Amino acid sequence: MDVEIQTDAARLVRRLKQAGLRITVAESCTGGLLTSTLTDIAGASDWFDQSWVTYANDAKTRVLGVNPETLEKKGAVSAEVAIQMASGALARSTADIALSVTGIAGPGNVSDKKLGLVYVGAASGDWKTAKRTIIGGTRSENKLGFVHFAIRVAIENMDAAVKRKEVRAAEDEKHREAIEAEREARQINRAAKEASTRLDTAWQETAWSPGSTPHPDENLGDDVEW
Repeated sequence: MDVEIQTDAARLVRRLKQAGLRITVAESCTGGLLTSTLTDIAGASDWFDQSWVTYANDAKTRVLGVNPETLEKKGAVSAEVAIQMASGALARSTADIALSVTGIAGPGNVSDKKLGLVYVGAASGDWKTAKRTIIGGTRSENKLGFVHFAIRVAIENMDAAVKRKEVRAAEDEKHREAIEAEREARQINRAAKEASTRLDTAWQETAWSPGSTPHPDENLGDDVEW
């Protein structure tokens, strides 16, 4: 196995372990090579859930729930099928993240798509996406390239998800601060109104205290102007 692939696989595993997440895999053209690459890393049972090799189209439909109409219209090697494979794997496992690989490893090619073309699907409970690339080597080179690309897509999406989470957390914090500032402003305004009301009431109590009677010597007169 290529050292660079092993290095990136280790990077992916570190992210999974740090986040406490588990991954599942659905493969077509790579025939289990992605699963093997990941599970070559010791302790895989802690973060690897399960995998499927759905090479034939009817297996993609029967096992992963890929829509037959999508296969007919878009072909097995397409973004739509890659996403449906990943989504199906996620739904049928206890994993938090799913990866799928569908491509043309060669050497033969019965479609009008380029040899070495691959789509990698990725899905979690919050997002799903697919990315493509073209390797263009021999069959074994393409399969290795597909695996490496899938690992990098997983890393990229996990990092993006972390950033989105951080942005949402920052936005939520700003929202909470705005609500708290508004609440404090209302309290200050209410306190100011209550203080003003108390001053008015105190003046009234001093000027017109109940039961007060004029001083015997005090002559108020008959006419009072207001």
